Amino acid sequence: MALTRDFKRTVIERVRKDPNFAKALLDEAATLFLNGEPEVARLILRDLVNATVGFEDLASQTSKPSKSLHRMLSKSGNPTMDSLALIFGAMKKNLGVELEVKTVKMA
Repeated sequence: MALTRDFKRTVIERVRKDPNFAKALLDEAATLFLNGEPEVARLILRDLVNATVGFEDLASQTSKPSKSLHRMLSKSGNPTMDSLALIFGAMKKNLGVELEVKTVKMA
């Protein structure tokens, strides 16, 4: 049997080594939310938080309890738009990025 690496550990290591990968994950999470795939978006955002600021620091930055943030970004989480705005705002600040929405004209 072939050896495999833990996916979450691989993501964490890649994010820490490659800031552009972290930015791409944040972009992907935002895109998924806007395109109606919130479950996957929450999981990507959770992995990004774990790989960067951590839930305790995110709690401090958002004034939300760490445990609540964990629930919000779980598979079955249901964060409010206000909470998502706080989370995305904190992540943008930590990664030093801005998010920009562009529309694509459908044929």
